[in-house]
Amino acid sequence: MANVSAPSTTGTISVGRVANGVVGGLVGGVLFGILMQMMDMIAMVAMLVDSTSVAVGWLVHLTISALIGASFAVLLGGLATSWGKAAALGMGYGLVWWVLGALLLMPARLGMDVFVVNKMAWQSLLGHLIYGLALGLVFAALTRRHTSNR
Repeated sequence: MANVSAPSTTGTISVGRVANGVVGGLVGGVLFGILMQMMDMIAMVAMLVDSTSVAVGWLVHLTISALIGASFAVLLGGLATSWGKAAALGMGYGLVWWVLGALLLMPARLGMDVFVVNKMAWQSLLGHLIYGLALGLVFAALTRRHTSNR
């Protein structure tokens, strides 16, 4: 992979670091997506792009998961210096995206009330925390592997 990097207050942002975030985001997205599939929620994600197809829901969900993973790498990746920090930062980032995505942006886009915390919202919180945990740990594992191969 190309060694393109830029300085950052949270470490060097490289193509490899962003790629690690994307992979972590996709792993977390698959885990979260399986939960959403089991709860018949994935078709609701497709509604963000005016579809009800489960396949489209998965595509939209995984695209969002990858983008959030990349943003984690850019914003917080330099702080994820240990397994514990990576896990905590990932779960915190998942919590932030639960508020932004599940409680605000998605319901607003679908014409629903925002900031409604009901049974589905609590299930979504669990999914976002699992997503964040997987994101943080996979990011840390890939980053550690990359830095040990130098």
